[in-house]
This record gives sequence, C-alpha cells and structure tokens, in this order.
Amino acid sequence: QVQLVESGGGLVQAGGSLRLSCAASGRTFSVYRMGWFRQAPGKEREFVAAIRWSGGNTYYADSVKGRFTISRDNAKNTVYLQMNSLKPEDTAVYYCAADLGFNGYAYGSRSQYDYWGQGTQVTVSS
Repeated sequence: QVQLVESGGGLVQAGGSLRLSCAASGRTFSVYRMGWFRQAPGKEREFVAAIRWSGGNTYYADSVKGRFTISRDNAKNTVYLQMNSLKPEDTAVYYCAADLGFNGYAYGSRSQYDYWGQGTQVTVSS
C-alpha cells in the first residue's frame, strides 16, 4: 500500500503562486508514476500533471502547460506542484495519485492510478 498526503493549498489572488506537496509513504518503491488531479465543484476530477518516479519525465494538461511545474524529490518521497500565474478557473481540490504501473491506461486517465491522497483545497480569487 501507498499512503499519500497533500499539503500547501490555500487562498491566493489571481496571478499569484502556490506550491503543493505530496508526501508518499508505505511501498513507495513500487511507484512508477505520480500524478496531480483536480476537481472543481460540479465537475469531474481532471488530470493536471504527472511525473515518472525514476526517469523524471513530465506530462501536463494543456490548461496548465507553461504555468505549472511538477517535480519530485526521490530522497524525500515527495512530489511537488508549483503553480504560477494562477487563475480563478484553477480553483479546485487538488489530489495526488500514485501509479504502480500495472494498468495500461494513459498517464492522464484516472483509471491508471492506484492510490489517492485526501486532497488539498486551492482557491484563486479574482
């Protein structure tokens, strides 16, 4: 099992920045890819960014490309999401997810990920 705990959410004005953290514990040696998803009120959970745990390859949703940066610190078993130039439409609960590599879905598919954190609220005001 892999446990994920997100932190770093909060309230920020449009144009501001936040950095989210996701601390992983448990069988972290089994993790192939880590992802960030978000869910706004009344909407489905959507893909934001992903990173391969070993190689560091990154992937982004078009809506955040150029504004958000995903990174990881393997020694700390932590993945980060640096969010710059935030917009009100970025307001959502942000979830960290772990992909153990057993499934054959794309990195942006919710079905590819095996474990999820509890989420952290990000609110961007106009």
